[in-house]
Amino acid sequence: MLIVTAINTLLLLLVGFAYAIPLPARDPGWSVVVEYRDGTPAYVFLSPDEKWRLQSSVARIEPKLVEALVALEDKRFWSHHGVDPIAISRAAITDLIHARRVSGGSTLSMQLARLLEPRARTIPNKLVDMFRAVQLDLRLSKREILEEYLSRTPYGENVEGVESAAWSYFGHGAQHLTPLEIATLLAVPQGPARFAPSTANVPRLRARRDAILAKLIAAGVFSPVDATQALAELATAPPDHLRAMPREASHVAVALRARHRDDPRIRSTLDAGAQHLVERQVAMRTPELRRKGIFGGAVVVVDHGTREVVALVGNLDFTDALHGGQIAMFDRPRSPGSTLKPFLYALAIDRGLALPGYLVPDVPMQYGTYRPRNFDGDWAGLVTMRDALSRSLNMPFIDLLQQLGVEPFVAELGRMGVSVARIAPGQYGLSLIVGGIELTPLELAGMYATLAENGVYRPLRLTASDPQVAPVPVFGAGAAWLTRDALSQKDRPDFPKRRDVTAVPAEIHWKTGTSFGFRDAWAVGSGPAYTAVVWTGNVDNKPSADLIGSEAAGPLLFDVLEGVADRRHGVVSGQPGDLTEIEVCAYSGHIPSDACDHRIKVLAPIHAVPTTPCPYHQAFDVDVATSRAVPPACRIAGTHYERKSFVVLPSSVNAWLTQRNRSIPEAPVFADGCATDTAAGPPVMVTPSEGQVIMLLPGVPAKSQVVPLTVTTRSATVSWFVDGALVGTAPASERQFWTPSPGKHEVVVSDEAGRKARRSIEVTAVAPAH
Repeated sequence: MLIVTAINTLLLLLVGFAYAIPLPARDPGWSVVVEYRDGTPAYVFLSPDEKWRLQSSVARIEPKLVEALVALEDKRFWSHHGVDPIAISRAAITDLIHARRVSGGSTLSMQLARLLEPRARTIPNKLVDMFRAVQLDLRLSKREILEEYLSRTPYGENVEGVESAAWSYFGHGAQHLTPLEIATLLAVPQGPARFAPSTANVPRLRARRDAILAKLIAAGVFSPVDATQALAELATAPPDHLRAMPREASHVAVALRARHRDDPRIRSTLDAGAQHLVERQVAMRTPELRRKGIFGGAVVVVDHGTREVVALVGNLDFTDALHGGQIAMFDRPRSPGSTLKPFLYALAIDRGLALPGYLVPDVPMQYGTYRPRNFDGDWAGLVTMRDALSRSLNMPFIDLLQQLGVEPFVAELGRMGVSVARIAPGQYGLSLIVGGIELTPLELAGMYATLAENGVYRPLRLTASDPQVAPVPVFGAGAAWLTRDALSQKDRPDFPKRRDVTAVPAEIHWKTGTSFGFRDAWAVGSGPAYTAVVWTGNVDNKPSADLIGSEAAGPLLFDVLEGVADRRHGVVSGQPGDLTEIEVCAYSGHIPSDACDHRIKVLAPIHAVPTTPCPYHQAFDVDVATSRAVPPACRIAGTHYERKSFVVLPSSVNAWLTQRNRSIPEAPVFADGCATDTAAGPPVMVTPSEGQVIMLLPGVPAKSQVVPLTVTTRSATVSWFVDGALVGTAPASERQFWTPSPGKHEVVVSDEAGRKARRSIEVTAVAPAH
């Protein structure tokens, strides 16, 4: 009884010590692995101590490997408590019989204890290993012990753990292993220096592998079919070298590792096939771009149905340190050129401010000191909004942004995922719409995915753990459909010159952009399933005359969209239900007034049908005898009149048409004393701008420094005044000139109806140099 009590007391003390004494440190610093969406490693990082040490999970390991390990190393693993007395007794007897160490009797728990705390093989250290093994079994589950062991077993050089070994030996993971591969993995850990893959070790590794395979077959680990197959493959030589660990999608891997610092295994949304395809396309285009002085590029491909990023390239060459090749440009803000125009177009349609067929001016204008120009330096005169978008004209969109408002538009950019730091109020003016803001390729991809998915925004997802966020409607499905329709035109200036129009799938819509100074080239587009963004440029902002969206980014965009098109077949959206047919003026595309003789049917959002009538047509009674127009107040009884419609264009358009020797629509000629107001609103002074400071150069006569006076109005003539003194009365389409004098002045322009526009300016004389 006393002996039993003593033993129980000893056991209680042992258990108490096992719980009181901390376990050995179990976090050696794992190799971080960034995975493709299917779990395949895309990129493996070295551990902090320069090891290939991938954390293993029993769920991700071939079950037969676990069964074989237990059968070979620790038959009673599932039943003992860290130490197997039977195995130790057997080992002791065997060693005595052979007068040398034949087997150690160590359990997997004891082997793990040695891996956690390496120490010399002595009897006292063996007792420590036994205590640690009991401690591990008391405080960890058998599954956890297996995972810890399988994650640390040495496999030669700096390779640790079966997952790392499977990739280094066979080029694939440990989830699916053949019997021969299992035998190979079990052959190495007991003597990595003698058995790890190398040319010198092949004979020893083959012999040990074959012997272990025979033991496992004898133990019934493998089915007869698998055993027969394995024996037939014995002629296969074991690996003679370590393979390189996976290192793909480098920029994404580095970025994700920085964002998920505590995760040794990061499951991305990248599709391996799509990633490889995009990387090949980038590699094929890189030599041509380099010859043009373009050393940077980024590509984003998104499944816009799920908003998962399926392919992501951060630069042309990760190893190009000279040109910043390791910088992930998909997350760097750059000027987007004209790529924001489709969103202004969609928002304007969705709010009843415009329709695709609206006829709008594209002539020289000035907004304060801002004088925008088109990319080619030319003007179109009058153009529909649809054509203005497909041709990427600037003036119609600057005017449209002024109507919508800069701040409301910036707010919508924020709702589509643009960083809060870049959408603070008051930062931007009208130049925003032609590239006066900076966006990242990822942000632009999220916006164009919104366009592809009928105006509904959801954040992009780059990892499986990224949360699903509730969708945010930004604009209606009808506005999105009309915008995509305009972007689907193939015969337009930004179509790549060397590409066959007929080879491009009809369902692709796209937009290109070029930043000011030729520093950024963009091409963005979508097919039925995928949205892609391509940026090319230089990390250091160095310009290149070849950095034009249609040529430096467009070809790669089409390569990518055509390449991924077969990976998932999306649904081509038909006409959405929120569009309805309305009647508009055939000439202007606006809601017809009584003066519009010809009308057509077009589509418009049912919730946002425009109400502004046609601004171009005006109808007057015309005296048949004199062909003079008269307002109602000038009608004379007994005179024969007929009603006639006239097209009255803004004076800025008339002036541009006149300069280009183009015909101008016939304007009404009124009877004497019967002129009427044909303007749709007060005149808009173009120059000078409000608050403009004009500097008079010394030594230059004032008459050689005249100030141009220009206006846009539908009035035939205007009168100009400076400080109340008449400068002149002339056709509104003609520029007038004023000879400046130092001081503050008020400039006024008045139309035929007496409506005025005013500007305050200041003229100062520059002091002569001494």
